[in-house]
Amino acid sequence: RVGHNLTFSHIEKQPKMVCSKYSLSALAVVLSAASAFTSIQSCSKRPTFLKQAVSYEEAQKKEVDNLTGKPTGNAFLSDEVLERIAKKSNPIEKWKLKQDTSTAWTDVYDFAAKIRAGELDWKDVEGSDFDGRLKYVGLVHRNKRTPGQFMMRLKVPNGIINADQLRFYADCVEKYGPEKGVVDITTRANIQLRGVKLEDADTIIDGLHARNQTSFQSALDSVRNMVGSPLAGIDDQEQVDTRELCNALNDLVSLDPVTNTRGNPVWANLPRKFNICVSGSRDDYAHTHINDIGLVPTEHAETGEMGFNVVLGGYMSIKRVAASIHSNMWIKSDRETVVTFCEAILRIFRDEADRKDRQKARLMWLLEKYGVEEGKAA
Repeated sequence: RVGHNLTFSHIEKQPKMVCSKYSLSALAVVLSAASAFTSIQSCSKRPTFLKQAVSYEEAQKKEVDNLTGKPTGNAFLSDEVLERIAKKSNPIEKWKLKQDTSTAWTDVYDFAAKIRAGELDWKDVEGSDFDGRLKYVGLVHRNKRTPGQFMMRLKVPNGIINADQLRFYADCVEKYGPEKGVVDITTRANIQLRGVKLEDADTIIDGLHARNQTSFQSALDSVRNMVGSPLAGIDDQEQVDTRELCNALNDLVSLDPVTNTRGNPVWANLPRKFNICVSGSRDDYAHTHINDIGLVPTEHAETGEMGFNVVLGGYMSIKRVAASIHSNMWIKSDRETVVTFCEAILRIFRDEADRKDRQKARLMWLLEKYGVEEGKAA
């Protein structure tokens, strides 16, 4: 985001560093200098994220989806990343490379129309589509309990909905009956619609978009729902109102910056899922310790300005539970700073994280690879 200033400061009283009119390369240098990756300077493995990322304009020249007019998600991957996937990667990476995930945003309409017309049966949809690519429109097939029906995950930044949206959810699932047609409220303050059939998916998606919501990029290797404070705007102990920031971050990852439509190909091919949360008070309702990026409201040690300490790399899986680590960074709490910072981390994650072993493809493993203290101890 050329032309904007961004200030990074150490959590302790340290001189500020200002980066103006930066590219990703310049920003990565600032991140390194500010110890975003702890002790990276003393690590023998040098990162390649100092290279300039593929821009939207460059991606358009590489590959465009004829139906949407948008660059494909794969077009935003550098030649080095594409070569790495082609040589050594897991099966999911290979099918993402073979059939771009962003095409699911239009293919779901085609599938729905053909099923309604009797030209297609859900059983005839290719397995990698039914159980894989459709996750990029939020459709997760529940084959064991409800064959042919999906859980549709939405994106509800900061967990805020209104009465019209809630009625819409109920109308969407009512036809599937009380056992299958269920609305979930998740631990990330998100909404999931259960029982959804593929022939109804396009109508639900249109209804969501008409209500400024989406299900796109909510599952599999996507940035998940933006978690903020459940008491945003009404907490008498609030330090930062998280609502605007969660909405802005949601738009960063799911709104195309050029067409202004849902589905952002820039982030359509991440190595794994990615969690971001913004805490609004010392109570830390957002649980910054288990998110890839956690923003902890803190006054600047010298100026007293309210901003965020940044913690990175937290996650839980069946193989490992890792608490986030302090990055020794403080950033301002305004919308532009928060969005730009998270965008830079996401670019590094997309282009650098492991594409071979999915169990090691989360941000924490990347941090350790480049020299955090936990990695040294190991």
